[in-house]
Amino acid sequence: MTDLAADAPALLSGTGAPLRVRWLGRVPYMEAWDLQRALAAGTEDRLLLLEHPPTFTLGRSAEPSHVVGDPADVGATLVHVDRGGDVTYHGPGQLVAYPLVTLPTSVPGGLPDTRAWVATLEQVVVDAVTALGLAGAARRAGYPGVWLDVDGARPRKLAAVGVRIERGRTLHGFALNVDPELAHFGQIVPCGITDAGVTSLAAEGLDVDLQVVADAVVDAFTARWAPVSVERADVVWRLSPDDLTPFSRGERGGSAGTSVRLQGRLAQAGVTEQVELSARKPEWMRAPVRHHAEVLGLRSTLRELDLVTVCEEAGCPNLSECWSDGTATFMVNGERCTRACGFCLVDTRKPEAQDAGEPDRVAEAVVRMDLEHAVVTTVARDDLPDGGAGLVARTVEAIRARRPGTAVEVLISDCAGDAASLQLVLDVRPDVVNHNIETVPRLQRAARPSAGYARSLTVLARSAAAGLTTKSGLVVGMGETKDEIAATLADLAAVGVSIVTVGQYLRPTAAHLPVANWWTPQDFEEFARVGESLGIAHVESSPFTRSSYHARSSAEAAKGA
Repeated sequence: MTDLAADAPALLSGTGAPLRVRWLGRVPYMEAWDLQRALAAGTEDRLLLLEHPPTFTLGRSAEPSHVVGDPADVGATLVHVDRGGDVTYHGPGQLVAYPLVTLPTSVPGGLPDTRAWVATLEQVVVDAVTALGLAGAARRAGYPGVWLDVDGARPRKLAAVGVRIERGRTLHGFALNVDPELAHFGQIVPCGITDAGVTSLAAEGLDVDLQVVADAVVDAFTARWAPVSVERADVVWRLSPDDLTPFSRGERGGSAGTSVRLQGRLAQAGVTEQVELSARKPEWMRAPVRHHAEVLGLRSTLRELDLVTVCEEAGCPNLSECWSDGTATFMVNGERCTRACGFCLVDTRKPEAQDAGEPDRVAEAVVRMDLEHAVVTTVARDDLPDGGAGLVARTVEAIRARRPGTAVEVLISDCAGDAASLQLVLDVRPDVVNHNIETVPRLQRAARPSAGYARSLTVLARSAAAGLTTKSGLVVGMGETKDEIAATLADLAAVGVSIVTVGQYLRPTAAHLPVANWWTPQDFEEFARVGESLGIAHVESSPFTRSSYHARSSAEAAKGA
């Protein structure tokens, strides 16, 4: 990594901007990297905290021979990155911090002082571990990072630092060893240094969990950086196999006991209020039901072509309105989903084989309905190598082949984080790419335990980076606060989302998440104002808004904005 001069540079402080802090849980390295790139392209100061699955990263100046073992032996991947420095290891039990901030210009030529930034990060770690009760943590001249026994014959490295600065904005950051598997460092020559060891807080006798360490790091960073305000939003601090849906755990049976797990997840997220299932809904939550000739005609067309709509499968309250207008959202890859999210009514039995003729039948329906704007959604298909993305892409192509003037919007899953699968969809250039974040960070585990907040932001960031109109949505009323909704809208804006839908959650059955509260029509107007003030081109927000509600007019409004 970049050498430091023996005379320590001055430490930096911020420019007085607000700071948004996020604990994101365990995030694959390349997903975190794409998310960093998206957020660093903006102007907000942010601090991302997370863990990585086992990963070895090689910096720009890394010596390949410093990888002395096979990463696969410890279940790790090997990634080349654009930070400075040699090879290092990331894994569970290690707190990774990515500050994405604008640095003051403090060297000749109006450039940021890289050495001062590295020194600042080192001092943040020293301050944090000292506050936790570990004595002796220090900087080591010429060796970036945080060390113990600096003057000894074999110093021990506690934290690695590696940074990149682009246009005055920072990327990467530091990794603090809390209680990782230290034996994994034996697969490499850490940072290319042969005369030093690697240690952790646990190895030094400090028994403290990751959350406490993260809090100490946030305190130390904010004390040093001095932002004008701090906004923090965390995903729940827990992940175990029991958190996942039966399908994601490798089971194929039913979902007995699901409601018990959901209640436990809600309790851990701090949600204690709920509306009884039998309670009377507010006046504004009573959707009109109209079964006009158009509705019956559309249903006949869909049945004749053996097609599925999310309108029916998810119990959408807008079915009558949309079908009366001759519009519907087609659901491909079958009608059975592998996720079993806590708020969703879609069937979660073992999926059936894909239907290769489905794209052509959707295209035929679009022609018969004479649609100007077609919406194609998909169930999550974690049982398929591409997550069902290929069939979504073929459906877009089939619609355009039959009716080239139709705008095509897709509502996709996260493709299990696989960038190549997502690229299949991005390559056919849908007019709108929609992927729902669904809820605020704190409630992700309760609402969608087989998905993830950071992963969804990464999907959206990758879509926006491809130059596509990108859309996302929230269902509210599951126990979130107004501040949390605003923070999530800020995250969506920051990764390039230009359309957001916000609607009230309606409990499908007693086995699903309870409604925690009813937001009023005035609240939804406020959510729209907040989202658009953050830079989102169009926010469709009302009690009955769903992902595809007013899809065509929303796309036109975003384009006009």
